[in-house]
Amino acid sequence: MLKPISITAISSISALGKTTDEVWESYKNEAHCISEKNNHLITTLSEASKTEISKLRTSDSKYKALDDSVLFGIYSARKAIEKARWNAKDNFGINVGSSRGATGLFETFHEDFLNRNKTDTLSSPTTTLGNISSWIAHDLQTKGPEISHSITCSTALHALLNGVAWLQSGLCNTFLVGGSEAPLTPFTIAQMQALKIYAKPICNLEQSEASHFPCRALDLEKTKNSMLLGEGAAMACLEFGKKTNALATIKGIGYATEILEHNASLSTNANCFQDSMRMALGDLNPDEIDAIVTHTPGTIKGDLAEINAINKIFCNKTPALTTNKWKVGHTLGASGMLSIEMAVLMLQKQEFIAVPYLKTSKPKQLKNIIINAVGFGGNAVSILLSK
Repeated sequence: MLKPISITAISSISALGKTTDEVWESYKNEAHCISEKNNHLITTLSEASKTEISKLRTSDSKYKALDDSVLFGIYSARKAIEKARWNAKDNFGINVGSSRGATGLFETFHEDFLNRNKTDTLSSPTTTLGNISSWIAHDLQTKGPEISHSITCSTALHALLNGVAWLQSGLCNTFLVGGSEAPLTPFTIAQMQALKIYAKPICNLEQSEASHFPCRALDLEKTKNSMLLGEGAAMACLEFGKKTNALATIKGIGYATEILEHNASLSTNANCFQDSMRMALGDLNPDEIDAIVTHTPGTIKGDLAEINAINKIFCNKTPALTTNKWKVGHTLGASGMLSIEMAVLMLQKQEFIAVPYLKTSKPKQLKNIIINAVGFGGNAVSILLSK
């Protein structure tokens, strides 16, 4: 890092809530947000949040045809730049990605095609992966660079990497980064189930699992895969240098891609995470890291591989570990930025949010936190945030 990057605002919409206060209150209680629909465990927006998205959809005739993933992104982006006090004249950059994109619209259009052997005029432009950033740029009327990409579950943190690179290059002074996902569709859930990693319906769980925590992310003693999908979006406003209104500063970034042992899994010791965390640390002593917000999606092999990598880097002094997936599920392309939000809130409040079913020693202070994310293909990202 040539110079620190400030996070001057962050906003999200998910099962955790639609405002910073709602999100923090959700983290403060030990209840998960998981529900069951059509025999699938998922996490959805609250009714109040759904109402806000419905209002957005009907606020403009052009927005009626947009996928939820786009509307989630627009909503979160509006709130983020409002907090940062940006406006269109700032010409800020935008990099918002998605793992799956417009899944709802895509499946609807494809079903219609199978029935009629033709499809609607807008089936292509409204289902491209670049759709989210493009519509956010349109909505906010910024003339800065607009970028989209999909790197599956590490998409949002790769967006953050891109934002940092643009700011460090001097081509922009401000950048909006994040991810958005609306994956609660039959085909998307079926894809996860085909990988044999999706949580079983509550009726198939033991009573202790069903009544408490269906997703056992970060629990190395679980005997079943327990990943489940959630929907949401999260955005962060990045500014070059140290700002007086910074919520946190990005002190280090790390990234790595490892040689695949399997199309969908990490190596036993998650070599990509070892490399990305080592890069994010830079010259900082590993002992100075107070906590890690892990990627750990709730799968047996995935969780263990990341913990093995952490143990390799931090040896006998592992920082306090936490995750939010036991509570909000896996929001795929948005998940990394939701983890960033969690870390920022912990730094701001100086309070560690533990996983309720694990025994974790809480750190005495929260000064430096690492956030991890990885996607299919072993594309790992680690971000070092400081108070």
